[in-house]
Amino acid sequence: MLATKKQTMDVIISQMEPKKKTMGFIVSHKENERRIALLPEQLPAIRNTNQLYFEEGYGLAFGIADAEYATFGCHMKSRKEVLCQDIICEPKIGDAEFLSYLKKGQTIFGWIHAEQSEEIAQKILRKKIKVYAWENMNYMNRHCFWVNNELGGEGAIIHAFQIIGETPCNMKVAILGRGNVSHGAQRVLLRLGADVYIYSRNQECLFKEEIGDYDVIVNAVLWDLERTGHIIYKEDLKRMKKNAVIIDVSCDEAGAIETSKPTTIENPTYLVDDILHYVVDHTPSLLYRTASKSISAEISKYVDDLIESKYNSTLEATTW
Repeated sequence: MLATKKQTMDVIISQMEPKKKTMGFIVSHKENERRIALLPEQLPAIRNTNQLYFEEGYGLAFGIADAEYATFGCHMKSRKEVLCQDIICEPKIGDAEFLSYLKKGQTIFGWIHAEQSEEIAQKILRKKIKVYAWENMNYMNRHCFWVNNELGGEGAIIHAFQIIGETPCNMKVAILGRGNVSHGAQRVLLRLGADVYIYSRNQECLFKEEIGDYDVIVNAVLWDLERTGHIIYKEDLKRMKKNAVIIDVSCDEAGAIETSKPTTIENPTYLVDDILHYVVDHTPSLLYRTASKSISAEISKYVDDLIESKYNSTLEATTW
């Protein structure tokens, strides 16, 4: 039987449409990184759940069974199988151990921070992997993951003061920067009774003059890696109060603070010239349930466009 004109046109149209991509979600192997990118509560809003592949045990830390994802048509597979999908999504994908195993033509979707690591940037470029970098995602001039940044500030303050063994009540605290990380840190400090002073970028000289006034200094500055020099030099530690603390939430090695080097949740602090340094590089994971809810609500808006290869101005502004 000859095909009808309509059937022929349907075949032509289907052939012209781009093939739908698959998207894989991996459990992070980074130390104490418990955030996940997509929770089952967001799946009803996604059209292409049958194109989603999750590593078995993906929601284990949240008490979420694999069946909760499978109910929506998602596939629960081994880590090896998930890593073969077209798009790989994982929050801290930039320093993930599996980056070396990805192949040409695959896409990564997560926090990359390649501008902070020449090694990561070269690895991605060499493999010709497409990148959608969360750190560059903005919608109408607001960072898409601003909640996560605020949680980074909150988590760092809560964790650091637990280690110190004191509350910030009646302590004098300086915060460098006025962004989302700064807002999160400020909110917790004020509620706990700290005396908080905030310095903008154009007030660095004023801060340097007043550095000796503070019990705690919180760095929340997004550091320009092309900038030479530092805000706090090693020699400045001698001008700080005895037993003062630096909480470097931005966590750029030898960036705004010359003596900063990234630490872990398991081993978060070290001393330099009797000044305690706290430089944990993924503090939002300390509040991983709240962080994952905010991440999941945000990325669910973009999953279908990625799978269907649809143009999205927010996504395209992040790609390289």
